[in-house]
Amino acid sequence: MCLTPRAQSSMSKTIAEKATQSGKDAGIVELLHWNGMLLTGGLFVSLVVLSTFGTRAGDTAVWVSLLLLAFAIALLITSADFFIEGAKGLARRAGLAEVVIGLTIVSIGTSLPEILVTSTAAYGGGSDPALIDLAIGNIFGSVLVQITLILGIVVMVRPLDIRPNWIKRDGMLMLGAILLLSVLLVWGRSLSRWEGALLVVMYCYYIYWLLTNQEKIRTDELEIVPDVKTQGRGWTSGAYILMVFIGLAFAVYAASKLVIIASEIALELDVPPAVVGMTMSGLGTSLPELTVALMASKRSQGVAIGTLIGSNITDPMLSIGIAAMIRPLTLSATSAPLIMYLIIPATIIGVVVCLFFMWTGFQFNRWEGGILIGLYLLFLFILEMQRRGYLGI
Repeated sequence: MCLTPRAQSSMSKTIAEKATQSGKDAGIVELLHWNGMLLTGGLFVSLVVLSTFGTRAGDTAVWVSLLLLAFAIALLITSADFFIEGAKGLARRAGLAEVVIGLTIVSIGTSLPEILVTSTAAYGGGSDPALIDLAIGNIFGSVLVQITLILGIVVMVRPLDIRPNWIKRDGMLMLGAILLLSVLLVWGRSLSRWEGALLVVMYCYYIYWLLTNQEKIRTDELEIVPDVKTQGRGWTSGAYILMVFIGLAFAVYAASKLVIIASEIALELDVPPAVVGMTMSGLGTSLPELTVALMASKRSQGVAIGTLIGSNITDPMLSIGIAAMIRPLTLSATSAPLIMYLIIPATIIGVVVCLFFMWTGFQFNRWEGGILIGLYLLFLFILEMQRRGYLGI
């Protein structure tokens, strides 16, 4: 049984509350006996065993590859949640404002799967150019999934009110980041190291602006503060540090496995790696955002969308920027038309439609959420028609 980050956080809170009632914070010993830790360790062992079994068996069956992919995604999600919990706890102990924790650490933490998958794919792109297509597809896939399917699900669960000042700042920055990345990729069909560095520097400036303007944005983002707090404030600093290291280590391993498995599935099913990155990998690495957004939608009118927008600022700037700095990202001849004429336009259209719905009446209604979900399903339909040869792209 795979527990959600919400379930893990609830168990974390229980352990910490018991420790607090006893007069001390829960430490490393309690952490090692925490069910969430046992779950993550179990997923890690299962993935290692299944990977070893598949290697010894020779040609891995498709169902085995899909099972490995599911375990890799599950481990990536739970380990990323570990990292977020530990980082938020340390930041709070250091005195960082709650609003900044939410807009920086939570945003980067929920984007950790995309950062690791994209960077791992870029690192291996020298020997296998198809991994570069997987990396680029993963970024655009994550953005499209979050802004259409996931946001649509959240709005269908609960309609949301939108703050105008929030759209002008974060919404427009998200659109600008997507457009800038698209232009850089289309212009020359590659993303060089200096272009990746430019994206990273721009993102760092955004974080710097948040840090130096805490009071200015505190009023506008005040509703977000209760919803981004770490569940379980009774862990010791040592426990938080262990969370960070374990979460990061397991996430790196899971990301590397996910890239390898996704590439194998692409070969077995004769599907372009960019499509695998856009669908299975993109959807899988976006599950942390779905969990956080659904949890937040029940308690706050803007935090759910803010979570997704924050991640969609991180992905097209920091995630792919780091990957390009590791290795320049060049579109392959086979995937370039698909990425340039279908994947990128679909992502831009999804973002524009999303912002349009936010701007009209500053509300997100259920029927608008349904349209966003329909846009994602339409994109999948077009992808399938292209794969079958009915569309020449």
